[in-house]
Parts: sequence; C-alpha cells; structure tokens
Amino acid sequence: MTHPVPTVGVICLRGDQVLLIQRGTPPRLGQWSLPGGRLEWGETTAAGALRELMEETGVEAELLALVDVIDGVFPARPSLDGKGGDITRHYVLIDYAARWTAGEPVAGDDAAQARFVSRDEAMALVEWDETRRVIHETYERFSGPDRGTGAKTGAMLNP
Repeated sequence: MTHPVPTVGVICLRGDQVLLIQRGTPPRLGQWSLPGGRLEWGETTAAGALRELMEETGVEAELLALVDVIDGVFPARPSLDGKGGDITRHYVLIDYAARWTAGEPVAGDDAAQARFVSRDEAMALVEWDETRRVIHETYERFSGPDRGTGAKTGAMLNP
C-alpha cells in the first residue's frame, strides 16, 4: 500500500444499544469494531456507509451526522528499539452516526458476528481507543429522547 485508503464506518444506535461486528478477516481478526469498510470508486461516503452497514449486518439505518475522520496508521510490528515498525496500513476512517430503522443483525461479508450491545458492553468489547471514543461521542450527541433529530448538526444526511 503506497497511499491512504478511504474507509467508512457506522455507529448505529437502536434505543440505548450500539451495533458492533466481530471481524472475520485480517486486519484485526476476531476484534470487535464498527460495521464499515472501503469506499468504492464513484461512491459517496454516505452511500458507502449505508452499503457497508447492510453488507456486514443486514441492518438499515438513517444517517444522522458525520462524527469524525480518523487516520488509522498501523505498523506491522514494533521495531527492535520499541519505537514502532514500518507502516504497513494507512486508512482514512470516515465515521457516521446513524439511527437503526430496520433489520436484525446477521453477520455478512467479512463479519464473523454482528449484534446490538449496551454502551458498557461495547466499551468492554472494543479494543481500539479511537473506536471507543467515537462510540462515546455518538451516545453523547444522539442518545436520549430529544436527540437524534439532526438538530445539533443540521438536517439528516442523505446519501
């Protein structure tokens, strides 16, 4: 890989739960994360987010807002001096908040499992700090009876 790869992810809320997938393929095989994946040529980020959500989980949702754009820069393994190794992967992760509208999670594509979990369970299952941070931010911005209408960030997003 010689350039960053654009990817999309979805923090999908259903009531007080968030949708997670367990990765079925490398990188991060077996780890719990958000549904998402690589953006396809000619696809908008919003359309890609909804496509990846459907492919990996069978769930439909309405996008609420862009949560964050994160650089995922990963070395293959630490160098002998412990300062990090050669960079082998660089993803630009574009994460959207969404509200569940239909479907029960069923693992598909490269997900080994897919399920809605409580906020506390998500924080325990997810290993990467950045993923925990965007889940926390999404709960802060969009959970509760008077939230999730897009009022804080403008109108709902359309792909």
